[in-house]
Amino acid sequence: MTRDQPCRLCEKGHQSPIPTVLGKAITIMQQVPRIASRLRGLAMAELPPTYLAPSLQPSVTLSAIQSSSFSSTASVGANPRRDKSKNRGVSAINRTGPRTPFTVSRWPLPKPVSPEDMKPRETNPNHGLWGFFPPNREALPTPAYDNAHGRPWGIQELREKSWEDLHALWHVCVRERNRIITSDLERERLQAGYGQFESQERDKVIRSTMKNIKHVLRERWYAWEDASRMYKRGYRPENFYGLDDAEFEQEGKEQ
Repeated sequence: MTRDQPCRLCEKGHQSPIPTVLGKAITIMQQVPRIASRLRGLAMAELPPTYLAPSLQPSVTLSAIQSSSFSSTASVGANPRRDKSKNRGVSAINRTGPRTPFTVSRWPLPKPVSPEDMKPRETNPNHGLWGFFPPNREALPTPAYDNAHGRPWGIQELREKSWEDLHALWHVCVRERNRIITSDLERERLQAGYGQFESQERDKVIRSTMKNIKHVLRERWYAWEDASRMYKRGYRPENFYGLDDAEFEQEGKEQ
């Protein structure tokens, strides 16, 4: 059919199908925005191109749609971060107590007492912890007390001491250093401004004594190792009478 040839349907008196097709197309185009709004803008492929129907294209920003949570329970909706663990709240590390309140009416609760009504407690004047304080039992000793000390113990003097004496002397040195360090911290906290030089000099003497004690103990340890090694090799020292061990045992049997 060319442009000059008229439509045969029009010549015969039939109605043209073009208006009907346009009506259906318009109806579908009117329903597309409604479908697109229901599907939240997911039916973009069904819309005509933008240059044909720009008014039918949805806006870039979607409208806020009212929604509800999965659970319809009022308590869950009000507190979405609620902990649902039954074993929660009984941890000693986090310092949390149990959820369920317990009654303590079975045991009477103690009542607070004012300090004036409390009975004074008797203290032991010879308690061992007083050894960590100066003789005046104050937090800060006087510079004269820290300066009143002698020389450190020598190595030759410590060699003549027994194990018990060395252990007791070591304990005294440790306790004295503890007292000096505690006094220095208290002096620094109070910003007293005195006694620092005397305490440092006293601490040097104590550390020198402890160093000499370690030296003597190290000598004894090496001597014991050498004697044990020589004994395993078969060496036997002579007794005080100048006889060997075998002769000494034989002489003891004869007597």
